[in-house]
Amino acid sequence: MLQDIKDLYGNKVSALDGTIGQVKDFYFDRSTWAIRYLVVDTGAWLAGRLVLLAPHAFGRLDRYERTLHVKLSSQQIENSPKLEAQQPVSREHEIACHHHYGWPAYWNADTRWGLTDFPGLRGRSTAKTEVQPPPRAYPPLESTQSLGGYQIQTEKGTIGTLSGFTVFDRTWIICDLIVKPGEWYAGKDLRVTPDQIRQISHENSSVLINLTKSDMEWTVGKQLTQAWAGRTGA
Repeated sequence: MLQDIKDLYGNKVSALDGTIGQVKDFYFDRSTWAIRYLVVDTGAWLAGRLVLLAPHAFGRLDRYERTLHVKLSSQQIENSPKLEAQQPVSREHEIACHHHYGWPAYWNADTRWGLTDFPGLRGRSTAKTEVQPPPRAYPPLESTQSLGGYQIQTEKGTIGTLSGFTVFDRTWIICDLIVKPGEWYAGKDLRVTPDQIRQISHENSSVLINLTKSDMEWTVGKQLTQAWAGRTGA
């Protein structure tokens, strides 16, 4: 099911033996646009400490209770490597987390679940194994929270701001970027797919896309036509 990632912020995170905190952020990589980690704010339980949990640990997402269940005990999480700063996440910290929990490394060719289906362990042993560092060229992780408000730009100018993401909660892959348009389009929010992203610039707080305003207007018009046809049975 598609999920607006903003609706997940603040959700409770429940371990096998109780609540351990709430959803603060998500980190993804730009090569697959797959969510690599949930950032959990543990609040008073671990004195405001943040912890990273990979989708390998995710269980049921209860939308009614606004709770994401994880398949770990609070003791496992408490003993996990401490995250010194929210972003950027060091490669050393990632390796330590994968070693602690026994997760397969997402940067390995045989476990790049961002390209396929739900990121379960698929029968793999959870015993601790040696986790090799990712290639030097592997892109740093991006924060969904930090990108909020970035300008969405084409080669001919700004068309709006990034207001959120949609994610498929079976694969935890980002499907769309939600764009709040500027005055040029007084309509509903627009959607941009990851394959239409050319560049993310932190220096300029912007996302460059390979679409024009005309492209966006045509896309929106087509979506509205399809939605209307679906309602009328045409």
